[in-house]
Amino acid sequence: MQELLRSFQGWVTGLGPLGWVLYALVYAVCCVLFVPGSILTLGAGALYGLWTGTAIVLAGATLGATLSFLLAKSVLRKKIERMTAANAKFAALDRAIAKEGAKIVFLIRLSPVFPFTYINYAFGLTGVGTAPYVLASFVGMIPGTFAYVYLGAAAVTAASGQMDATKKALQIGGAVVALAVTIFVARVATKAIRTAGVVAKNSST
Repeated sequence: MQELLRSFQGWVTGLGPLGWVLYALVYAVCCVLFVPGSILTLGAGALYGLWTGTAIVLAGATLGATLSFLLAKSVLRKKIERMTAANAKFAALDRAIAKEGAKIVFLIRLSPVFPFTYINYAFGLTGVGTAPYVLASFVGMIPGTFAYVYLGAAAVTAASGQMDATKKALQIGGAVVALAVTIFVARVATKAIRTAGVVAKNSST
């Protein structure tokens, strides 16, 4: 699958705005099919730069998360219920969302407590509404998306030879700072999630 995604990235490079749309759509499909999107996230920065890459990934991730959520609410509901039936974390998540709704969705998007593709479906079994879910997901995914797209863009810039040493150092330093801030925010969000009772305080995640 990784090789297929790399081939896809090479194919869309010269398609302009059409490539942006196709990239976002493929990202969404990967979310629905439980395919990790890290290659596509980093690749978006490498191919399209920081701002366009971030916008493409956010569009694709939000669309994929929404499709998974709606599938779990409808045709895949019984299957997802079987998948989550024995999961204590999901039971705690469901209780927390019943109390605080979109706030918990937002915090989970900031923190890697649950695998992204899995939790998209699990959210569909909770009581959170579609509009609050989409909005909280979109906003909550911004810091992590920005940081990882930045890493992809910085890596290409550093390897291109088009910048002097000082500019390269600033570019790489900026990527490291962005990632460090994202990790800090994720830790704060994880602490808040534990306080809400979604994850046990002695959990390693």
